[in-house]
Amino acid sequence: MNLSLLRRSLILKLVGISLLLLLIVQAAGFAVVRASIERNARSQIARALDTDENVWRRLLDQNADKLRQGSALLAADYGFRSAINSDDEETIQSVLENHGNRIGAAVTALLGTNLELRAASLSDDMLDFPATLRQVVPPLAAQPQGSQVAVMAGVPYQFVMVPMRAPVVIGWVLMGFPIGQPLAEEMRQLLSVQVAVVVRAADGRVSVPVTTLSGPALAGLHRQGLPIAELKTDEGTLLVREAPLGNAGSEVKTLLLRSVDEVVAPYQQLQVLLAIITVAGVLLFAAGTGLVAQRLATPLRSLLAATQRLSRGEYGVPLSHTGRQDEIGNLARSFDRMRLDIGSQQAEIRRLAYWDRLTGLPNRERFREAVVHAIAAQEEGSVQPLTVLTLDLDRFKHVNDVLGYAFGDRLLQAVAERLQKQLPGDSDMVARLGGNEFALLLRTGAQEAYALAQRINQSFEEPLAFEDQTVDLSAGMGFACWPADAGDADTLLSRSEIAMYAAKRKLSGALRYDASFDSASAQTLSLLTELRHAVEHNELRLYLQPKVPLHGQAGLAAEALVRWQHPQRGLVPPMDFIPFAEQTGFVRQLTLWMFEEVARLLADPRTAEMPLRISVNLSTRDLLDPELSARLATILARHGVQASAFCLEITESAIMDDPQRAEAMLNRLSEQGFKLSIDDFGTGYSSLAYLKRLPVDELKIDKSFVMGMESGEDDAMIVRSTIDLAHNLGLTVVAEGVETLAILDRLRALSCDEAQGYHISRPLGAEDFLAWQSRQIANAATP
Repeated sequence: MNLSLLRRSLILKLVGISLLLLLIVQAAGFAVVRASIERNARSQIARALDTDENVWRRLLDQNADKLRQGSALLAADYGFRSAINSDDEETIQSVLENHGNRIGAAVTALLGTNLELRAASLSDDMLDFPATLRQVVPPLAAQPQGSQVAVMAGVPYQFVMVPMRAPVVIGWVLMGFPIGQPLAEEMRQLLSVQVAVVVRAADGRVSVPVTTLSGPALAGLHRQGLPIAELKTDEGTLLVREAPLGNAGSEVKTLLLRSVDEVVAPYQQLQVLLAIITVAGVLLFAAGTGLVAQRLATPLRSLLAATQRLSRGEYGVPLSHTGRQDEIGNLARSFDRMRLDIGSQQAEIRRLAYWDRLTGLPNRERFREAVVHAIAAQEEGSVQPLTVLTLDLDRFKHVNDVLGYAFGDRLLQAVAERLQKQLPGDSDMVARLGGNEFALLLRTGAQEAYALAQRINQSFEEPLAFEDQTVDLSAGMGFACWPADAGDADTLLSRSEIAMYAAKRKLSGALRYDASFDSASAQTLSLLTELRHAVEHNELRLYLQPKVPLHGQAGLAAEALVRWQHPQRGLVPPMDFIPFAEQTGFVRQLTLWMFEEVARLLADPRTAEMPLRISVNLSTRDLLDPELSARLATILARHGVQASAFCLEITESAIMDDPQRAEAMLNRLSEQGFKLSIDDFGTGYSSLAYLKRLPVDELKIDKSFVMGMESGEDDAMIVRSTIDLAHNLGLTVVAEGVETLAILDRLRALSCDEAQGYHISRPLGAEDFLAWQSRQIANAATP
């Protein structure tokens, strides 16, 4: 009993102290994180305001340059100078007005050689122009390349002045433009910064003639007054940067404002997540510490039992020795032996660090170092082109699956031998980068590299024969050249692989790197930006293509599709942006958008009572996202709809990219209640044995087979076999691509369960789909 109490007491002390320390550290961490977030947010805004101020001044400089160029053009006009020499006041006035209107100047004036006003083009409300003239002309005459800011009628104007020479100075051209609302709006749209131009008159009155602030923020600005470094409003806190524009009788300042709350908001969500993680961590830590404490108490109990035996006089049993002779000592000796073993293993690893054990070729790290050294050597001497050619064997995974990994290893060894024979020089190198991917480092240019790629393709035309198996070889090849395509080794390797993947997609023998292949290039970055803008500004549209039952089954079904209503290009078809979204990974955001829109439609009162099931397509990147099931569950909970109202369609190729991870994700989705469908069935490489393991409910026959039923019995046989196979596995079958009534009747005769296609209905907008369903229900109810 005493031993039990002692053990519990020791465990409780260890767990209690550990948890207390953990909570103290977490509390201190939260305090530090909160203060750090606030400090970093303000620092980030301060840096952004530095940039904002520079951009603002640059915009003013650009406008001043525009005026100065317009003034110089006017000053150089021969007709205008002739009118000045002849004192033709009417022509001078007309030219000033026309030229000012053409370049967008609000004020255009001609000054004499004595800087007195001769003619001017300005609006009627600029009554204080003579006073303004006296303020801005002297400094501009002293520094013609500069600009001056002055206030007229409560509005700040920027002035420039250019001398007229023929060849001596015969006059001056003065132009000015208002610092107005368009300039402030341009700043807000360009940098998402709020702008307010504040004018303090000589009598102390403050006005804000130009601003992008909301009403409450503007009221707060008037309430706090100037100077101001931080503006607090009902909408939040804004940090303020004052940028003086000049002082010509009135004080003119530009206020640049950024919201602290907008910067801090994402971090607040992170704090909530950290709190949740902390609670879970404390619980796990408590359980783990209890287990560890109990394991630590075991050797103490053994020592206590030994001392009790000694107290009873049982000297035959030796006492536990201290130091390296007790259980901890045994553990230490085990660790020491492990240390020696690991040391020998590390020596072996270091020896083989740069070589591929299977082929004997350099590995990726060794190849990269060779490229780095080759570029460095070229940069030190005369620059000669370098080329990295990357190739990836086609159908290698299929070879492994069908013929086994041992056969695949022999195939890789044979490919390595053929590639080594193709090396044009002793200083060139071939390496195995991993899997079925190889690379060649060549001291040649693009033309020679392309010729070598052709020779490699020709060498692959001879099949490889091992025992009674013969394998045809082919590969996708891409290459990039230094310094034309990349400036460093890592970029050169990356762009060579990008070209190789492009060649595999296009089924081309060899391709040189082009920026259009690269999802990170400037050409594709604009499309990615437009896609993000489309999601954020509701430019995407949900379309639904009905699926009809062929044998009177209950329920309504449709496939969800996405269309892009571009503001300039109109309705963009999915093939123009879906492949790009899959390549860049943005397809995950598109999937979540579609799931959100479908859930919103299913929660609509008009569809809540319908037995409606909508299919949503999942891509490879969706399946490999470990958070997919949690994200979908969140959307379901937000709209209050059931997972059974969804059918998730996955292509065979998406599953086979990473079968284990895909199977795990599909199992989780199936447990959540989603119906699962294999899309485009018959076009992939999945085996029937693997298909049987997947928790799918439906097969969707690819439209190429369905549409081919009218012209060939081979496609009809494939469709019939697929339907029989699916039914034998307990799955339902959907046929897509039903374009004619004859195909529909043929599918009904083959016992296909559902069909979709243009003969039934084209994809419809959500409202049109609901109207279509209502008509179908009404027609079915009519006797």
